[in-house]
Amino acid sequence: MNFIADILKSFFLLIFILDPFLGAVVFITLTKGMSSRERIQQAFLAVSVAFLLLVVFLFTGRHLFMLLGVSFPSFMVAGGVILLLLGIEEILGLEFSKKGADTKVAAVVIGTPLLCGPGAITSAIILAEKHGYLVPLLAMVLALFVTWIILYSAERIAQLLGEKIIEVLSRVMGLLLAAIAVEYVKEGILKMLSEIAGK
Repeated sequence: MNFIADILKSFFLLIFILDPFLGAVVFITLTKGMSSRERIQQAFLAVSVAFLLLVVFLFTGRHLFMLLGVSFPSFMVAGGVILLLLGIEEILGLEFSKKGADTKVAAVVIGTPLLCGPGAITSAIILAEKHGYLVPLLAMVLALFVTWIILYSAERIAQLLGEKIIEVLSRVMGLLLAAIAVEYVKEGILKMLSEIAGK
């Protein structure tokens, strides 16, 4: 039961960070003039790029800690701050970093940095440390599958909901992401204090 709960919790965290609704809006813009077949290919490539990058960081994150001499609590606090900034970006419509790129290849722009950006990479490493590899891997597959469906159906979703509704949903996800980020920072600080007290 805990295993399923961990997968669902990780899945929702990744969905908030990947923000497929924002990705759908950008995807529509970048694929204007493309045929239906080309849009399907671009959606698949975008999700594939994000998945490959997330898997790489999922399995190498721990080794990076050891190589750089960074403690997990320190990374949790730093990662929480990054996620908090990403959440604020979505809530307030600010832009602390460049999410787009001057390129005609939608798959690259959507796959990274829009989907697989600092927040997603940070979460993959933190989830691996907390739950091992299987839970975040399954959560990634589910989250990216849902993301692919949303990208694939981007035009129909936009016509059905309208860009305003999609924007509102994106901002709600940003608020939830900010709340999760605060939990990461709190947990990281508590772990630091616990380590100091244990010395």
